Amino acid sequence: MKIPPIVSAQEWEDAREDMLVKEKELTRARDALAAERRRMPRMEVTEDYRFEGPEGELSLLDLFEGRRQLVVYRFFFEPGVHGWPESGCRGCSFMADQVGHLAHLNARDTTLVHVSPAPQEDITRYKARMGWQIPWYTFTGDFDKDFGVDEWHGTNAFYRDDEGRIFRTYFINSRGDEALGTPWAFLDMTALGRQEKWEDSPEGYPQTEPYAWWNLHDEYDEPTVHEAALSAAADSQRGARSPRP
Repeated sequence: MKIPPIVSAQEWEDAREDMLVKEKELTRARDALAAERRRMPRMEVTEDYRFEGPEGELSLLDLFEGRRQLVVYRFFFEPGVHGWPESGCRGCSFMADQVGHLAHLNARDTTLVHVSPAPQEDITRYKARMGWQIPWYTFTGDFDKDFGVDEWHGTNAFYRDDEGRIFRTYFINSRGDEALGTPWAFLDMTALGRQEKWEDSPEGYPQTEPYAWWNLHDEYDEPTVHEAALSAAADSQRGARSPRP
């Protein structure tokens, strides 16, 4: 194996500083892309999609669990998948293993779920084996075909308004799914984003101080504001916001 050159500590720091410039460019580009997502047109969902859960039949609106946003990952767990019915798609399972604690997404008014055509008894067994806590439902109609996930995995984002209308706001598939798993990545694909004041969002979008809403995952029922998050040092980590016209 041909390795890169061996250098002094100062040369390593210089090389790292050069790389950091490119990393910052990538971060800013990612933030700008998320800002554009928040301005994407929305498609109203009028079909009455039905799902089966541990407690019985549900609608797409029920999957929101009362929250404003819903992120749905299509998990390939069904006849024809290698290892069925004892295991599911290796890639989908890899994705599920990446997901952090759901309390942080929920704190931003966002619900994450999986959907598959597999019966609930098989889903329950596989979830227990893998130790996953993500809500996982059985779709019973054409949800997968209508939202581009009948032949390949993908992640759809939805938003519900005060009247209970549902809108499809974004869709990520193929290698785009590789980046998903953290609360930040899921929130960045949603209509409302991270909902922090530094973000470039349309007027009137919900936003709070960055960092301040973060809590331990078992303390969100009685959240407290971490005072250090309100310091000037913390604010400087985000940089100046660049408003859009």
